[in-house]
Amino acid sequence: MSTATEDVDLVGEEIAANVARAALFAALTGVFAYVSFQLPVTSVPFTLQVLGVFLAGVFLGPVWGAASMVIYVVAGAVGAPVFAYGSAGLGSLFGQWGGYLWSYPFAAAVVGAGVHGAGDLVDPGSVSIGRLVGSMTVGTLVIYAFGTLGYAVVGDVTLVTAVLAAAVPFVPAEAIKAAATVAIVRSDAVVAR
Repeated sequence: MSTATEDVDLVGEEIAANVARAALFAALTGVFAYVSFQLPVTSVPFTLQVLGVFLAGVFLGPVWGAASMVIYVVAGAVGAPVFAYGSAGLGSLFGQWGGYLWSYPFAAAVVGAGVHGAGDLVDPGSVSIGRLVGSMTVGTLVIYAFGTLGYAVVGDVTLVTAVLAAAVPFVPAEAIKAAATVAIVRSDAVVAR
């Protein structure tokens, strides 16, 4: 006697692939956090984390880009050493740099929405450089808004002091990260599928 069985997919292949991509970009952002060093003009460390935020938004879109950064923040919150200098835990999220970390899901969503719009994902290579840069500029403003506000509140400094210490010194670095993102998107080695 034979028994007919049906395969049951608990999670569709597309969702599983998107979760895997989101986890990959979360891990990449964690690796970028290890490129950390102190600038002489501020207590906020320089890292490459924002490059991971930009790439997640550009390649995954607003929903999965944000999801990748949620995975990243949660991984660090529960103890994975994925924040600047290999730090982890809730202390990082509620410390003087925590505002930056909280901003990453929102910034990735903004970048993704700017690149892909409200519809289906598009090939990032087909998006104009102006749209890419504009999306990353708005994403950077989101990061700076969260980061400087967190810096001001936790550090008990004025908002002007926070902007001067926690945003202004990083503008050239963010421009370089945006340029690197554009170069990656325009690279023939990267094919969006």
